[in-house]
Amino acid sequence: MVGTTYDKERVSLDTAKLRKEGKDFEVCVDPDKALSLKHGENIDIKDVLVAEKIFSDAKKGLEASEKEIEQVFGTSDIFEVAGIIVKKGEIPLTTEYKNKLREQKRKQIIQIIHRNGVDPKTHIPHPIARIENAIEAAKVHIDEHKPVQAQVQDILKKIRIILPIRFEIKEIAVKIPASYAPKSYPILKSFGRLLKDEWQKDGSLVAVIELPGGLEEDFHQKLNALCHGEVESKVLNTK
Repeated sequence: MVGTTYDKERVSLDTAKLRKEGKDFEVCVDPDKALSLKHGENIDIKDVLVAEKIFSDAKKGLEASEKEIEQVFGTSDIFEVAGIIVKKGEIPLTTEYKNKLREQKRKQIIQIIHRNGVDPKTHIPHPIARIENAIEAAKVHIDEHKPVQAQVQDILKKIRIILPIRFEIKEIAVKIPASYAPKSYPILKSFGRLLKDEWQKDGSLVAVIELPGGLEEDFHQKLNALCHGEVESKVLNTK
């Protein structure tokens, strides 16, 4: 088989592995793309592979024989076989890559808490730095394998001991003057779900938006900056 050259040190680490009919098959992959393909994203297997080869032991640089591949998979097509290995096999992650995933998920979780959470007494969102400090103080473990949304509630329980916080959804009514109404529409849509939008005879816009409580302050700041403070607003409901 003719394939691209590869860095043995790298491919010994970033591999997808499949044991089938008592034999081991491995391919060297870009871990980000391999995981995306494994999770159902539409990615070309050619972009996933670091080397266009099927190995029996990538760490030692040992390639599987074409005959063996044909017998086990029913084809010797490198890309077809590689796709099966990535989708059905295991993708062991290096410590460095696990740390990278955990850091990515940590930032995403902090953003979710910041967007949705507020101080129960003031109904004002906590600064990101305060949430970060609470996560660190509570010694929260971020699971690199678990989806972000599935971890948020458990993390909230742990940091509430240190940081009073709760998730709120607010319904806010706004009335925007005619001169700013058309430009305000994209801002309204970007912050939450529009429950009501009515254009008045004078060209002004009356709208009701449902948004995460942590975004209320940013929402008002952005609208007021656009309309130079000429916005009427009222919180209709908090839940």
